[in-house]
Formats: sequence, structure tokens, C-alpha cells
Amino acid sequence: MTLIAERLLTKLTDAERARMERVESVLPALREAAAKADETGEFPIGHIALMREAGLLGLIIPEEFGGLGGGLRDLAGATFTLGSACPSTALAYFFHNTSASRGLLPLEAIEAGLFSADEVPVVDAFARRLLTKMAGGTWLANFASEEVKSSSANIAIATVASPVEGGWSLSGVKSFGCATGVADYYLVTAKVDGTTDADGLALFLVGRDYEGVTNRPKWNGLGMRASANDGIIMENVFVPAEDSLTVPGSFVKMLQMSRGSFVGNQLAIMATYLGAAQNVYDYALERTTGKTFADTGKTIASSPMHQVIIGNMAERLETAYLWIRRQIELETSEPPLLPKSEVYKQWRIAKGDISEACFQVALGALKACGTSAATMDGVIGRTLRDLAMALVMTFPAERGRLEAASMITQDKENELFASVNS
Repeated sequence: MTLIAERLLTKLTDAERARMERVESVLPALREAAAKADETGEFPIGHIALMREAGLLGLIIPEEFGGLGGGLRDLAGATFTLGSACPSTALAYFFHNTSASRGLLPLEAIEAGLFSADEVPVVDAFARRLLTKMAGGTWLANFASEEVKSSSANIAIATVASPVEGGWSLSGVKSFGCATGVADYYLVTAKVDGTTDADGLALFLVGRDYEGVTNRPKWNGLGMRASANDGIIMENVFVPAEDSLTVPGSFVKMLQMSRGSFVGNQLAIMATYLGAAQNVYDYALERTTGKTFADTGKTIASSPMHQVIIGNMAERLETAYLWIRRQIELETSEPPLLPKSEVYKQWRIAKGDISEACFQVALGALKACGTSAATMDGVIGRTLRDLAMALVMTFPAERGRLEAASMITQDKENELFASVNS
């Protein structure tokens, strides 16, 4: 049997295939609930037990912690597959899995010798606690983004953690975090009170029902309406010391081990959008080839206009596939094909091109299928709104290209400066 994930990933290993079969097992329920979830803007609560029972909450957690032992390829395959059925659920699931990097990367940093002997036990304990929770079926929501932004960064951390007896007290507002009111725990990034740089960033596991935790006003978003993307408000929320990672510099050290970006495994979010784009492409093609003109009997898809639209859709879809497959290769190949800076530069361009290509596929589907398919609750209407979110999620294409251009020109300037002064 050909799996949906094989449209993205070629040559699945036996272990990857087994994990992707688990993902496919939940698709019928996701498809059945997708329209109602979008209409109400509510995350289908039943999906939590569904994903937990399938073992998918531990998809990328190593087997030694009780997980399935998957990696970035598995996560991309999973979000791509889930995105073809219910993009909102796929998005929330993606952010659950980004939490794993906050356990895996500290362990890598320990192995690389980045922590001192007295820091290792503290860092190790937090990492293992987080990974064990995820493998055991705990749904985590990764809350980093905030309303406060700066001109030089996509994310600025204003949430403050103050030391108190037995742990820490957190106060702040986290915006646009999937699984608000749904996840069992929120993984919160905050800065230790009195610190002014990245060495003061710390991590905290905040229970959904902890005193002082409330939801922000409901987010009536354009896309991914059922991802519970409201965000939280924290007012003097107590977090036990064992659920905190406040070793100075730990956040910076763990990110040194990453081959991706700040959130972790970020290319898998684009696989969500690509899965949705593939689904709407398939829908439009089936619809236009399944109907005929009354006077000629030829399929609607055979008209010159539709041929142009379908050709454009196919080109845009293939463009997205090429970008994301290249990024998967760069972030999973052993040994690494390129230095981390080059991989990061590639990602800043790839994210924008994938986003815009996927949105154009949905726009083409709207044009091809016409007025009768232009409903808010239909596949095209829902997908068009979902993929509009890709255009602004984290950063728009223009920002990514600007940052890539800056890196390219600075590297060239440094190269020329070095040659002149050598």
C-alpha cells in the first residue's frame, strides 16, 4: 500500500513506514471532524486521545525514553499526512513536537561538553523529564511567541520568571500558541528577572490548570481556525523547580546544537501546508475531470483556460516539493552537507517560497472550480484560508529573502575584505 507520506518522502525505511502507518490510522477521524472544527473554530478534543492511543505524541522521542524513535523525516511525513486531512490538527501537533527539541538539544549539548560538571545533573534531569512526559502521552504546547516584537527579531521574550521558595513565579503574555486550553502542559520560554541577554532565557513546564493561567481572548483567525491558537496570560504562576531549566546560558547552548531554527524542526510546519496544498490540488483535479460541458461532452479540465490553471498549479506544487525535500536533505543528512549558517540561509528562502507556492495552488483550485466551489465550508474555501496563514506564519517571504540577501552580501564583503588585507 502506498502511504500519503510517500508523496513527500521517498524510500521509507521499514521503521519509518511503520510509524507512518500509525499516522494514517488516525486520518478517517480527522477528515470526518475537519469541516465542523473549521466552522466552530474549536479544536476537536477527541483528537487528543486518538493521537495518544496511536502513540503519536512520542513520535520523535527516542525509544530509551519510551517514544517511537522517529526523527525529522518522520515529523515532516506526519505533518504532511495530517495536513492533507485537517491542517488545524496538524499545526497543533507540529507545535507539540517542537517541544522535543528542548529535551533533545540539551542532551546533545551535555554530550558536546558545553555544560560544567555541576550544571549537567540539572540540565539532564529537565531534559529527561520533558522527553519522558511526551513519550508517556502528555500533550505539550510550545509557547515562545509574544505580542511584544522588536525590529531586529521575529520573537522577543518579555515574560519574566522570578525566583520564589521551591521554584519560580511567571508573569507575562504568550500569543498565538497552538493547543491553548487543550495541551496538558505549556512549555514556556521566559527570561529570568534581572537578566538582559539571551543567557537569561529559561524554560518552564506550566500546567494548563495552574493557578494564575488564563486564556487570551478567542482568536478568530483567517486560517487554521481549529488549532486553539489563542495564547495564554500568566499572572504570578508558580512553577516547581523540577519543571524549570534556568541554568544561565542553557538556552543558547542548546541552540548551538540545532541544525534548524529557534522553534525546532521548523520545516515540518511547511509540510503541513504542503499536505493541504496537495489535497486541494487533488480535489480540484478530480472535480474538473469528473464534470463535462453540456454541449461538447468534454471534461471541464480540457478547456484551454483550465489547462493553463492546472499547469500553473502543478508547477507551483512541484516547486514546493523541491524546496522542502532539499531542506529535509540538508537537515537530516549525515554527515552534514553544509555548515549550519548555509542551512539556515537556505531555510529563510525556502520557507517563503513554499508558503507562496502552496497558497497559489489553492488560489488556482478556486479559479479552476469556479463559483459553485467557492464556499466557506468547502475544501477550497477552508484550504484557501488555511494556506493564507502560511504567508505570515513566523515571518513572510520578504523578510526571509531580505535576511538571506544580507547574509550573502555580508559574506561576500568579508571575503573581499580578507583578500585585500591578506
